[in-house]
Amino acid sequence: MSDAQDNKDKRQEAMEWVGKAYQLHMKNEVEKAIALYTKSIEIHPTAEAYTFRGWARSFEKDYASAIEDCHRAIDLDPEFGNPYNDIGAYYVEQNEPDEAIPWLRMALKAKRYESYCFPHFNLGRVYEAKGQLDKALEHFRHALEENPRYALAAKAVDRVKEKLAARNPEAIG
Repeated sequence: MSDAQDNKDKRQEAMEWVGKAYQLHMKNEVEKAIALYTKSIEIHPTAEAYTFRGWARSFEKDYASAIEDCHRAIDLDPEFGNPYNDIGAYYVEQNEPDEAIPWLRMALKAKRYESYCFPHFNLGRVYEAKGQLDKALEHFRHALEENPRYALAAKAVDRVKEKLAARNPEAIG
């Protein structure tokens, strides 16, 4: 077997473990999921396994380890958008909005990313917390454009519009 084929086989096996881990993760069996993400990484490190293990660690409020895993994911695949958004989200959760902004902007520029609604939503959260409601509304609207069924974004748009209306009743947009 060639090295290239062996590498491909190991990656496939590793991604199968990511899938199993993800299923446990969605059942809120976080410790078991972390163990399977780790097993995947031991077989063949992937950006996906590191990112999702980081996400699982964030469920345990272990943001330092979650961010470290995301950095490893970025080292493996700088085009994968999820870890950039996740780092930003972890900074938001830790009340460090200014730290979050550059990571969320990088997520929006990533070439391999299926959910641009999330960094827009998270930027909206940052700007809303900072009292920059016009910017917040812009990002919440972008999140909704990316995913029209994103209920949290729809609620955020309504919430920020109400805040803006309270500030200036004549200028509702």
